[in-house]
Amino acid sequence: VAGLIVWRTAASGYQIILAPEGVAAVAVDYWAFLAPLLFWLGMAMFALRGVRWLLTSARVLVGHLVKPVGRAMTPLIAASLARQPGRLANVTALTALAIAFAASTAIFNATYRSQSSVDAELTNGADITVTGSTANPPGQMVGKFAATEGVKAAVPMQHRFAYVGADLQDLYGIDPATISDATTMADAYFANGDARSTLAALQKTPDGVLLSEETVTDFQLNPNDVINLRLQSAKDQRYYTVPFRFIGVVREFPTAPSDSFIVANADYVARSTGSAAAEVVLIRTKVDPARVMPGITEVAKVLPGAAVRDIGSASKLIGTSLTSVDLAGLTRLELVFAIALCVSATALMILLGLLDRRRSFAVMAAVGATRPNILAFLRSEVLVVVGGGLVLGLVVGVSSAWMLVKLLTGVFDPPPETLTVPWLYLVATLIATLVGVGLALWLAERQIERSPVEVLRQS
Repeated sequence: VAGLIVWRTAASGYQIILAPEGVAAVAVDYWAFLAPLLFWLGMAMFALRGVRWLLTSARVLVGHLVKPVGRAMTPLIAASLARQPGRLANVTALTALAIAFAASTAIFNATYRSQSSVDAELTNGADITVTGSTANPPGQMVGKFAATEGVKAAVPMQHRFAYVGADLQDLYGIDPATISDATTMADAYFANGDARSTLAALQKTPDGVLLSEETVTDFQLNPNDVINLRLQSAKDQRYYTVPFRFIGVVREFPTAPSDSFIVANADYVARSTGSAAAEVVLIRTKVDPARVMPGITEVAKVLPGAAVRDIGSASKLIGTSLTSVDLAGLTRLELVFAIALCVSATALMILLGLLDRRRSFAVMAAVGATRPNILAFLRSEVLVVVGGGLVLGLVVGVSSAWMLVKLLTGVFDPPPETLTVPWLYLVATLIATLVGVGLALWLAERQIERSPVEVLRQS
């Protein structure tokens, strides 16, 4: 059922969160959130039944799994595990859900945080953006910007205006070969989902132009069609018709408005208008942009009317999507709770289960089982629970995170191309979980050292 809801909601292009332009309200389809809930419940039931089936009907596979710790006792251990499928299935399922919660929370929050940065960069243009006028273009000082300490790359970009029919639109003149040095060119920016091939096509077509979907629909354009735009000449300030060749659709672009705009080759725009002035300089930094801002501002102060903005200030001002909300505090709380849940769910359940079987281990010792024999049983059970829980938990966690991101596509501007995986956090969670399991196993092994007679008498 969860799969059907995702297919209906995401595959059809329907957005469960809508924030129409000009409307100070957000509409949410809460029914779509049933998908991750149902998937979570379904995978919990699958884990219970799957582990039970594995232990009772696939002893050979279980034997191969526990052989590294069971060794000569492997057949007996596999038979023992098959006689207690319910208990082991419950612990494994709980372990899997705890790990799934940690993984899904971490991956979704990391993706959300990453897309917040992308949204801010899309709005600001780059880590630092210098904006000026045609009369005093920042592009003439791109060399000085690039030489500023902490700057990795500085790329000029034209920002003009052009008439498409009677509609005046923003025109951005770029060098397709270098634009990605200073700002992100995401695949989601372009209708074909391939930024590299789109920019390569634009570079190969001197008179090529990328238009918005609205313009393409209004003028019924097909690839390689010629469209006449009216551009302002630098000589007499009058608008003249300039032919362009339509080669693709652009949906988003750094500093561009959210509706209609145009992207073309800067060289062709310069030849057509008689001016190579670049009104914008996009700057990528090696360090925190806030540390580079004073140096860039110092260079730009000789340009009358120039404005310098960094990505940090843009992230505080943008309101184009829900990713402008800062969830850092909530994220930290969730991640700490997730680690605590993983450790407690795995270690505590394993410890309680093993302590509950003290009588069984005492009987084994009384009939002649050695300590290594009993430890083989203990460690095999832990291996089955932790191994099965990790595999199922990661599958459920990654799938849940993907499902949430897919359903919440309308939140992200632009939508993420891939999930962002916080490897450091996941490794830390795994280490904390294994340490907790190791401590639980150590406490259980301490019980084995007690006299079997004493244990049997107390039980």
